[in-house]
Amino acid sequence: MTASRPLALVTGASAGIGYALAQQAARHGHDVIITGASGRVHDSATRLAADTGVQVTAVQSDLRTAEGVDQVWNAVTATGRPLAIAMLNAGVSLGGAAFVDTDLADELDEINLNVVSQVRLAKPIARHMIANRAGRILFTSSLSATTPTPFETVYGPTRAFVYSFAQGLRQELLGTGVTVTALLPGATATEFHARAGMGGTRFGDNSWKNDPQVVAVKGFAGLMAGRDHVIGGDRATWRAAIRQRILPERIKAAQFAKASRPRCSQ
Repeated sequence: MTASRPLALVTGASAGIGYALAQQAARHGHDVIITGASGRVHDSATRLAADTGVQVTAVQSDLRTAEGVDQVWNAVTATGRPLAIAMLNAGVSLGGAAFVDTDLADELDEINLNVVSQVRLAKPIARHMIANRAGRILFTSSLSATTPTPFETVYGPTRAFVYSFAQGLRQELLGTGVTVTALLPGATATEFHARAGMGGTRFGDNSWKNDPQVVAVKGFAGLMAGRDHVIGGDRATWRAAIRQRILPERIKAAQFAKASRPRCSQ
Protein backbone atom coordinates (compact mmCIF):
# COMPACT_ATOMS: atom_id res chain seq x y z
CA MET A 1 0.00 0.00 0.00
CA THR A 2 1.04 3.60 -0.56
CA ALA A 3 2.07 4.92 2.85
CA SER A 4 1.42 8.52 1.81
CA ARG A 5 -2.31 7.82 1.61
CA PRO A 6 -4.46 7.45 4.73
CA LEU A 7 -5.76 3.95 5.42
CA ALA A 8 -9.42 2.90 5.71
CA LEU A 9 -11.03 -0.38 6.79
CA VAL A 10 -14.52 -1.38 5.61
CA THR A 11 -16.12 -4.62 6.78
CA GLY A 12 -18.88 -6.35 4.83
CA ALA A 13 -17.69 -4.62 1.67
CA SER A 14 -18.09 -7.26 -1.03
CA ALA A 15 -21.29 -5.58 -2.25
CA GLY A 16 -24.11 -3.24 -1.30
CA ILE A 17 -23.66 -0.42 1.20
CA GLY A 18 -20.26 -1.72 2.29
CA TYR A 19 -18.83 -1.65 -1.21
CA ALA A 20 -20.29 1.82 -1.77
CA LEU A 21 -18.67 3.03 1.48
CA ALA A 22 -15.35 1.58 0.33
CA GLN A 23 -15.78 3.48 -2.93
CA GLN A 24 -16.29 6.70 -0.98
CA ALA A 25 -13.11 6.13 1.03
CA ALA A 26 -11.12 5.33 -2.11
CA ARG A 27 -12.48 8.31 -4.03
CA HIS A 28 -11.43 10.53 -1.13
CA GLY A 29 -7.86 9.32 -1.40
CA HIS A 30 -7.67 6.40 1.02
CA ASP A 31 -6.06 3.03 0.53
CA VAL A 32 -8.67 0.50 1.61
CA ILE A 33 -8.83 -2.86 3.35
CA ILE A 34 -12.16 -4.54 2.63
CA THR A 35 -13.55 -7.67 4.24
CA GLY A 36 -16.13 -10.24 3.24
CA ALA A 37 -17.14 -13.75 4.19
CA SER A 38 -16.88 -15.26 0.71
CA GLY A 39 -14.35 -15.29 -2.09
CA ARG A 40 -16.38 -12.57 -3.75
CA VAL A 41 -14.44 -10.03 -1.71
CA HIS A 42 -11.36 -10.61 -3.86
CA ASP A 43 -13.24 -9.76 -7.06
CA SER A 44 -14.67 -6.66 -5.38
CA ALA A 45 -11.19 -5.54 -4.33
CA THR A 46 -9.87 -5.95 -7.86
CA ARG A 47 -12.77 -3.94 -9.29
CA LEU A 48 -12.45 -1.17 -6.70
CA ALA A 49 -8.70 -0.81 -7.28
CA ALA A 50 -9.21 -0.64 -11.05
CA ASP A 51 -11.96 1.96 -10.73
CA THR A 52 -10.21 4.26 -8.24
CA GLY A 53 -6.46 3.74 -8.62
CA VAL A 54 -5.86 3.23 -4.89
CA GLN A 55 -4.44 0.15 -3.22
CA VAL A 56 -7.17 -2.26 -2.09
CA THR A 57 -6.55 -5.30 0.08
CA ALA A 58 -9.16 -8.05 0.43
CA VAL A 59 -9.52 -10.06 3.64
CA GLN A 60 -11.84 -13.05 3.44
CA SER A 61 -12.92 -13.80 6.99
CA ASP A 62 -15.85 -15.01 9.05
CA LEU A 63 -16.53 -12.21 11.51
CA ARG A 64 -18.95 -14.39 13.44
CA THR A 65 -15.87 -15.91 15.04
CA ALA A 66 -13.11 -14.45 17.22
CA GLU A 67 -10.59 -15.90 14.77
CA GLY A 68 -12.21 -14.02 11.90
CA VAL A 69 -12.07 -10.73 13.79
CA ASP A 70 -8.42 -11.34 14.67
CA GLN A 71 -7.68 -12.04 11.01
CA VAL A 72 -9.05 -8.64 10.03
CA TRP A 73 -7.23 -6.74 12.75
CA ASN A 74 -3.99 -8.56 11.96
CA ALA A 75 -4.33 -7.39 8.34
CA VAL A 76 -4.57 -3.80 9.58
CA THR A 77 -1.59 -4.03 11.92
CA ALA A 78 0.49 -5.81 9.26
CA THR A 79 0.50 -2.60 7.22
CA GLY A 80 2.40 -0.80 9.98
CA ARG A 81 0.27 2.25 9.26
CA PRO A 82 -2.20 4.25 11.34
CA LEU A 83 -5.83 3.47 10.61
CA ALA A 84 -7.57 6.73 9.71
CA ILE A 85 -11.09 5.39 9.13
CA ALA A 86 -12.91 2.24 10.24
CA MET A 87 -16.38 1.60 8.80
CA LEU A 88 -17.89 -1.42 10.56
CA ASN A 89 -20.63 -2.36 8.16
CA ALA A 90 -20.84 -6.17 8.19
CA GLY A 91 -24.28 -7.44 9.11
CA VAL A 92 -26.96 -9.95 8.24
CA SER A 93 -30.65 -10.48 8.86
CA LEU A 94 -32.94 -13.46 9.15
CA GLY A 95 -36.56 -13.02 8.12
CA GLY A 96 -39.35 -14.48 6.07
CA ALA A 97 -40.74 -16.41 9.03
CA ALA A 98 -41.87 -15.96 12.61
CA PHE A 99 -39.30 -16.33 15.39
CA VAL A 100 -40.83 -19.64 16.55
CA ASP A 101 -40.31 -21.09 13.06
CA THR A 102 -36.65 -20.14 12.57
CA ASP A 103 -33.49 -22.00 13.59
CA LEU A 104 -31.92 -20.77 16.82
CA ALA A 105 -28.43 -21.40 15.43
CA ASP A 106 -29.15 -18.93 12.64
CA GLU A 107 -30.22 -16.27 15.14
CA LEU A 108 -27.10 -16.81 17.22
CA ASP A 109 -24.99 -16.42 14.07
CA GLU A 110 -26.85 -13.17 13.41
CA ILE A 111 -26.09 -11.89 16.90
CA ASN A 112 -22.44 -12.92 16.63
CA LEU A 113 -22.00 -10.98 13.39
CA ASN A 114 -24.18 -7.96 14.09
CA VAL A 115 -23.30 -7.45 17.75
CA VAL A 116 -20.37 -9.50 19.04
CA SER A 117 -18.06 -8.87 16.09
CA GLN A 118 -18.68 -5.12 16.34
CA VAL A 119 -17.56 -5.08 19.96
CA ARG A 120 -14.59 -7.36 19.32
CA LEU A 121 -13.32 -5.25 16.45
CA ALA A 122 -14.13 -1.87 17.94
CA LYS A 123 -11.91 -2.54 20.96
CA PRO A 124 -8.53 -2.67 19.17
CA ILE A 125 -9.63 -0.03 16.66
CA ALA A 126 -10.54 2.47 19.38
CA ARG A 127 -7.35 1.80 21.35
CA HIS A 128 -5.23 2.15 18.20
CA MET A 129 -6.87 5.44 17.22
CA ILE A 130 -6.66 6.88 20.73
CA ALA A 131 -2.94 6.11 20.77
CA ASN A 132 -2.61 8.02 17.49
CA ARG A 133 -4.86 10.85 18.76
CA ALA A 134 -6.82 10.66 15.49
CA GLY A 135 -9.38 8.51 13.73
CA ARG A 136 -12.97 8.16 12.60
CA ILE A 137 -15.28 5.19 13.23
CA LEU A 138 -18.58 4.56 11.43
CA PHE A 139 -20.99 1.88 12.61
CA THR A 140 -23.69 0.82 10.17
CA SER A 141 -26.86 0.39 12.19
CA SER A 142 -30.30 0.69 10.58
CA LEU A 143 -33.54 2.60 10.77
CA SER A 144 -34.78 -0.75 12.11
CA ALA A 145 -32.95 0.18 15.32
CA THR A 146 -35.82 2.54 16.08
CA THR A 147 -38.73 0.08 15.81
CA PRO A 148 -39.75 -3.45 16.72
CA THR A 149 -39.13 -5.72 13.71
CA PRO A 150 -41.64 -8.61 13.72
CA PHE A 151 -40.84 -11.40 11.22
CA GLU A 152 -37.28 -10.06 11.36
CA THR A 153 -37.45 -10.26 15.12
CA VAL A 154 -33.80 -10.46 16.13
CA TYR A 155 -32.45 -8.07 13.50
CA GLY A 156 -33.95 -4.85 14.89
CA PRO A 157 -32.61 -5.44 18.41
CA THR A 158 -29.11 -6.13 17.05
CA ARG A 159 -29.17 -2.84 15.19
CA ALA A 160 -30.53 -1.04 18.26
CA PHE A 161 -27.51 -2.36 20.15
CA VAL A 162 -25.13 -1.03 17.49
CA TYR A 163 -26.77 2.39 17.52
CA SER A 164 -26.66 2.67 21.31
CA PHE A 165 -23.12 1.29 21.45
CA ALA A 166 -21.94 3.86 18.91
CA GLN A 167 -23.51 6.71 20.86
CA GLY A 168 -21.99 5.57 24.14
CA LEU A 169 -18.55 5.06 22.64
CA ARG A 170 -18.74 8.45 20.98
CA GLN A 171 -19.27 10.14 24.34
CA GLU A 172 -16.39 8.25 25.93
CA LEU A 173 -14.01 9.27 23.15
CA LEU A 174 -14.74 12.99 23.21
CA GLY A 175 -11.48 14.89 23.41
CA THR A 176 -9.32 11.98 22.21
CA GLY A 177 -9.22 13.02 18.56
CA VAL A 178 -11.45 10.06 17.63
CA THR A 179 -15.02 10.50 16.40
CA VAL A 180 -17.81 7.92 16.22
CA THR A 181 -20.77 8.11 13.86
CA ALA A 182 -23.76 5.80 13.46
CA LEU A 183 -25.28 5.31 10.00
CA LEU A 184 -28.96 4.41 9.99
CA PRO A 185 -29.98 3.41 6.46
CA GLY A 186 -33.56 2.90 5.49
CA ALA A 187 -34.49 0.01 3.20
CA THR A 188 -31.78 -0.13 0.54
CA ALA A 189 -31.71 -1.74 -2.91
CA THR A 190 -29.13 -4.45 -2.26
CA GLU A 191 -29.12 -8.24 -1.88
CA PHE A 192 -29.66 -7.87 1.86
CA HIS A 193 -33.33 -8.84 2.12
CA ALA A 194 -33.06 -11.58 -0.49
CA ARG A 195 -30.25 -13.18 1.51
CA ALA A 196 -32.40 -12.81 4.64
CA GLY A 197 -35.11 -14.98 3.08
CA MET A 198 -37.52 -12.07 2.66
CA GLY A 199 -38.15 -12.33 -1.07
CA GLY A 200 -41.80 -13.13 -0.37
CA THR A 201 -42.40 -9.89 1.54
CA ARG A 202 -42.67 -6.24 0.57
CA PHE A 203 -38.97 -5.93 1.40
CA GLY A 204 -38.23 -8.36 -1.41
CA ASP A 205 -39.01 -5.64 -3.98
CA ASN A 206 -36.04 -3.31 -4.49
CA SER A 207 -37.87 -0.85 -6.76
CA TRP A 208 -38.93 1.48 -3.92
CA LYS A 209 -35.74 1.38 -1.87
CA ASN A 210 -32.79 3.73 -1.52
CA ASP A 211 -29.78 3.51 -3.83
CA PRO A 212 -26.79 2.21 -1.80
CA GLN A 213 -24.64 4.95 -3.35
CA VAL A 214 -26.94 7.60 -1.86
CA VAL A 215 -26.72 5.92 1.54
CA ALA A 216 -22.92 5.70 1.35
CA VAL A 217 -22.46 9.31 0.27
CA LYS A 218 -24.55 10.53 3.19
CA GLY A 219 -22.84 8.18 5.62
CA PHE A 220 -19.32 9.10 4.54
CA ALA A 221 -20.09 12.81 4.60
CA GLY A 222 -21.50 12.49 8.11
CA LEU A 223 -18.46 10.53 9.22
CA MET A 224 -16.04 13.13 7.90
CA ALA A 225 -18.10 15.91 9.50
CA GLY A 226 -17.95 14.12 12.85
CA ARG A 227 -21.73 13.82 13.20
CA ASP A 228 -23.18 11.57 15.88
CA HIS A 229 -25.56 9.83 13.48
CA VAL A 230 -26.78 9.98 9.89
CA ILE A 231 -30.11 8.87 8.43
CA GLY A 232 -29.15 7.13 5.21
CA GLY A 233 -31.70 7.68 2.50
CA ASP A 234 -34.13 9.95 0.72
CA ARG A 235 -36.83 12.29 2.06
CA ALA A 236 -39.20 9.38 2.63
CA THR A 237 -36.55 7.79 4.83
CA TRP A 238 -36.18 11.01 6.80
CA ARG A 239 -39.95 11.21 7.28
CA ALA A 240 -39.97 7.61 8.48
CA ALA A 241 -37.21 8.40 10.98
CA ILE A 242 -39.25 11.28 12.37
CA ARG A 243 -42.37 9.10 12.67
CA GLN A 244 -40.39 6.44 14.54
CA ARG A 245 -39.60 8.98 17.26
CA ILE A 246 -43.28 9.70 17.85
CA LEU A 247 -45.28 6.52 17.32
CA PRO A 248 -45.93 4.01 20.13
CA GLU A 249 -44.05 0.72 19.87
CA ARG A 250 -47.20 -1.33 19.25
CA ILE A 251 -48.13 0.85 16.28
CA LYS A 252 -44.64 0.66 14.82
CA ALA A 253 -44.63 -3.12 15.31
CA ALA A 254 -47.93 -3.48 13.47
CA GLN A 255 -46.75 -1.29 10.60
CA PHE A 256 -43.47 -3.17 10.25
CA ALA A 257 -45.31 -6.50 10.25
CA LYS A 258 -47.31 -5.43 7.19
CA ALA A 259 -44.12 -5.15 5.19
CA SER A 260 -42.18 -8.05 6.70
CA ARG A 261 -44.85 -10.76 7.10
CA PRO A 262 -44.59 -13.42 4.38
CA ARG A 263 -47.44 -12.90 1.94
CA CYS A 264 -48.64 -16.47 2.31
CA SER A 265 -49.16 -15.78 6.04
CA GLN A 266 -51.34 -12.72 5.54
